[in-house]
Amino acid sequence: MERETMCIQAGYTPQNGESRMIPIIQSTTFKYDTSEDMGKLFDLEAEGYFYTRLQNPTNDMVAAKICALEGGTAGMLTSSGQAANFFSVFNIATCGDHVVCASTIYGGTFNLFNVTMRKMGIDFTFVDPDCSDEELKNAFKPNTKAVFGETIANPALVVFDIERFANAAHAHGVPLIVDNTFATPINCRPIEWGADIVTHSTTKYMDGHDATVGGAIIDGGKFDWMAHADKFPGLTTPDDSYHGITYAEKFGLGGAFITKCTAQLMRDFGSIQAPMNAYFLNLGLESLAVRMPRHCENAQKVAEFLQGHEKVAWVTYPGLPGDKYYERAKKYMPNGTCGVISFGLKGGRAAAEAFMKKLKVAMIATHVADAHTCILHPANSTHRQLTDEELIAGGVGPDLIRLSVGIENVKDIIADLEQALASIQ
Repeated sequence: MERETMCIQAGYTPQNGESRMIPIIQSTTFKYDTSEDMGKLFDLEAEGYFYTRLQNPTNDMVAAKICALEGGTAGMLTSSGQAANFFSVFNIATCGDHVVCASTIYGGTFNLFNVTMRKMGIDFTFVDPDCSDEELKNAFKPNTKAVFGETIANPALVVFDIERFANAAHAHGVPLIVDNTFATPINCRPIEWGADIVTHSTTKYMDGHDATVGGAIIDGGKFDWMAHADKFPGLTTPDDSYHGITYAEKFGLGGAFITKCTAQLMRDFGSIQAPMNAYFLNLGLESLAVRMPRHCENAQKVAEFLQGHEKVAWVTYPGLPGDKYYERAKKYMPNGTCGVISFGLKGGRAAAEAFMKKLKVAMIATHVADAHTCILHPANSTHRQLTDEELIAGGVGPDLIRLSVGIENVKDIIADLEQALASIQ
């Protein structure tokens, strides 16, 4: 099926007389006739459910839809995009291990890696996504377990060279993990370019309506864990906490990563997405293929307007000819990138604050990538925990304004920006 059809049809096929919509299985527990039947579930010998803290049928149906959209082999939902990124790395990297990561990732993810996970004993080397081949090669260590990047960086809008980083990761025997939140599988499927694991904050475009927080992890099913068995003992040696199962042997390339992530991490951390949230997420997914082209079309027009305004100092949008990442975006996302624009005003931080106070259509909100047009000054909000040096390294200057263009009539969006800009002295 084409992606537009998958948004509607994938993940759940109702049988004769069954609900057209994915059913909400709002239950913590599931009943079985015998202890032996339940025991098979705990031994991973049979498919089924016993406790929603690990898995839930509603969640799995929605995860299957996202998995189909990404072209993966297995998927799972998490309580947030932050949980998805944490699980994706912690599933293969533990105390004493190392990860190579693009420096331009979202501030919250940067803090998760650079602060919280360092406390857990995992080391990270952050590299400029446009670094030289030599610099990239030197970032790897004998204990490196993964490479991580974002398809389109939030909010720097750096387009990640997926193929290049995938080749580097595979040359060192480790997988590439790509956060595909901004592009969504409508505009880019990282697995087709060599990525091994894809994550999402489903809170953004996938939900699309400010309704639910959530995340997803999709396995591409191509990375050969057993070929690098010494690097990934958690997948290639018996798991004593789960009856001695060796995930890579029992579930193969297509299922080992997600099964371990569910059986181990979701079991122990319980960062499950609520079934009701998964239901709302599915409603958003059904219109994703319709909304994304509108986001991109509106953002293109808004970016062109800002680029030509006398009070705007600079504009970053990968869809603009002449943008640093224009050609790379055409390679990986020929049908459009996202609806997010970064720009700065000639008056700097003070002008940004004055400008944002005058907006009427665009709302000041920490959210991004949904039907409403939203605006934010990251240095004072989502990235305020970073030092000036870290802000610059992440491509988020103190004057940067992040504008998430919604699906309203673009004439109203531009008129709102125009009157706000006119108010700046």
